[in-house]
This record gives sequence, structure tokens and C-alpha cells, in this order.
Amino acid sequence: MSIEVSGILGFIWLIVSVWAILRTAQSGAGAGKKTLWIVFILVLPVIGVVVWFFLGPKR
Repeated sequence: MSIEVSGILGFIWLIVSVWAILRTAQSGAGAGKKTLWIVFILVLPVIGVVVWFFLGPKR
């Protein structure tokens, strides 16, 4: 059962990460800031998304 739960949670986290990247790409921030945020989200997915949620570029 743990394999299914971790698979589902992993899939949900993938969706959240993709959503964060898309929101960052569509934000009004400069290209350099967008690039840094996207790299941060990709390199450190859990920490990156949490930090992005609180400190990331707003629309």
C-alpha cells in the first residue's frame, strides 16, 4: 500500500511543482528572476515550492 500512496503523493507534488513553474513563467518579474525561481523549484522541489509560495513573484 505504501507504494501506491507515495506514487499518488509524488504525482500530486509533480502537479504542484509544474503549477508553480507555470505561474512563475507567467508572472511580471524580469527574465533573470523568473529563471532563478524556476531553477530553484527544479533543483530543490519541496523547499523550492514552499519558499516560492511565500516569497515568489506575484502577478
